[in-house]
Amino acid sequence: MILLQIATADNKVSTVLFLGTIGMLALTIGLIVFIIFHQRKVIRYQMRLQGMEQDQQKMLLNASIRMQEEERQRIAADLHDDAGPLLATARLYLNENLVNLDKASQLQSIYNAKQIIDDTIQLIRNISHSLMPPTLKNFGLESAVNDLFQKISGSGSMNASSRFHDYKERLQPETELIIFRVIQELVNNILKHSNSSFIHLTQNTSGNKFFIRMHHDGRGLTQTDFEKLNKSNVGLGLKNIQSRLKVLHGRIFFEKDMSQTYYKVTIELIKDEDGKPQ
Repeated sequence: MILLQIATADNKVSTVLFLGTIGMLALTIGLIVFIIFHQRKVIRYQMRLQGMEQDQQKMLLNASIRMQEEERQRIAADLHDDAGPLLATARLYLNENLVNLDKASQLQSIYNAKQIIDDTIQLIRNISHSLMPPTLKNFGLESAVNDLFQKISGSGSMNASSRFHDYKERLQPETELIIFRVIQELVNNILKHSNSSFIHLTQNTSGNKFFIRMHHDGRGLTQTDFEKLNKSNVGLGLKNIQSRLKVLHGRIFFEKDMSQTYYKVTIELIKDEDGKPQ
């Protein structure tokens, strides 16, 4: 009887161990299956994310290409439509018949041709200034921005002011030009769409970061709005801003003040070992 009870107990223990082993095995298999499916889900998510990033990069690249192409077309149109006819007219005054004219007519033709050539030189100078503003080239970003904002205030359309706090030495010329073009694009957007009464720009640094901040009290964008427009087929100007800043490894942030009274745009650049934005 005792042996039967012991055998029965052993059978129960064996059954429990067997069931426990089966349960652990099932749990292990379930865990492995869960990990596999989870990893596949993560991989699919990462692939979708990479695809979205690649699509956005393509959009930014296309925006940059379109921007450059539009700039080339504008310059070509200015040269063709304005400089071309001027030079052609000057050539008429300096044709081979000039030597057959009397001296007074020769002098008048030469004077007329000189006036036209001077106008052409001024036109080309204006085109050159639009590509690289002389104030930016000769005096740097702070002077160029201050000059831009003074012109805006002088027009009477808006109260514009700017102040640089930590601009002790000039940046690389190409860096200053990119930052200035971004500021121009932002200012143009504010002038066109915001209906603001003022715009104020400040520059400062914090640690290894270089900041440009712009405030205005009109209609503006939040970061969510900016990202939506950046992923759509509209908002070419914003894509131009993003593509320009990408060259400098910079970022831009759009937000509304906590008081809900004005909008703020922040440009953030990382400084290199020399203390200058990359």
